[in-house]
Amino acid sequence: MSILVTGGAGYIGSHCVAALLERGEDVVVVDDLSKGHKAALKGGRLYVGDVGDAAFLDTVFSKERIDAVIHFAAYSLVGESMTVPDRYFRNNCMAGLTLIQTMVAHKVPYLVFSSTAATFGEPDYTPIDEVHPQLPTNPYGESKLIVEKMLRWCDAAYGLKYVPLRYFNVAGAAPDGSIGEDHRPESHLIPLILQVAQGKREKLSLFGTDYPTSDGTCIRDYIHVCDLIDAHFLALDYLRAGNPSAAFNLGNGKGFSNREIIEAARRVTGHPIPVTEEGRRPGDPAVLIASSRKAMDVLGWKPKYTNVEDIIATAWNWHTGHPDGYGG
Repeated sequence: MSILVTGGAGYIGSHCVAALLERGEDVVVVDDLSKGHKAALKGGRLYVGDVGDAAFLDTVFSKERIDAVIHFAAYSLVGESMTVPDRYFRNNCMAGLTLIQTMVAHKVPYLVFSSTAATFGEPDYTPIDEVHPQLPTNPYGESKLIVEKMLRWCDAAYGLKYVPLRYFNVAGAAPDGSIGEDHRPESHLIPLILQVAQGKREKLSLFGTDYPTSDGTCIRDYIHVCDLIDAHFLALDYLRAGNPSAAFNLGNGKGFSNREIIEAARRVTGHPIPVTEEGRRPGDPAVLIASSRKAMDVLGWKPKYTNVEDIIATAWNWHTGHPDGYGG
């Protein structure tokens, strides 16, 4: 039996595919390559197409003996979602529904869903646990929450078992430097900082310096991509063992402000990293810090990368070894 990874040529998806192959799993990948990179795949059978294309997806499920799905394919830019919300509901929600319908039709029983901390919105308290109210402040978070709700009802109706993993800021790269983060255009803080250190950007734009935090900048919880993938595997094992559907938050449980991340990157790279302060971006909560206690207690998950400098160092290793990313 095979595991299908949607969005498997993307940043997180490619790390998942590589780790699945190391585990000896038979891997099928669906990616339209609009944001992913074929060169990021270390193996697996790639089907190039849109998860929202029902006929295409049915063909994949008909050709392959799929036992479970790990679903990464989605648009994920908070700022962009505020300007073109319809694109996010179409791509994330409607494609998510198409995937669910196809799984039900082909009797595929297990789905591990890439959700997000953005489903919580402005936190009432931190660290944020799984019972915290989900009140998104942007269409990206709303679109992920809608898929979570669809899954809950489809579990009740069809017995489709699922785990949404609500993770916080993902960073870092494979320890051997073979695969890493290559978005075009880049929008994530750590790779943007590292592009300045590489000389590809003159300076970093720091959005929002008047938040109600210790230094006025947003505070986020950073999780290494390999720790994140470990959690996906534990979630899949949890479902295969016959356990009920359940959601888990994933993070380090520590918050780092944007200024602290910049300082950590300066120490790792030895570069001054000039900064220009800009206004806030719409839809950005001030503080997001995870409680991962449930994942630790139920799944047995334990992150290996708890020091933000170590996380940044793996990313820097990737960027210095691949100055042009995947080369096109």
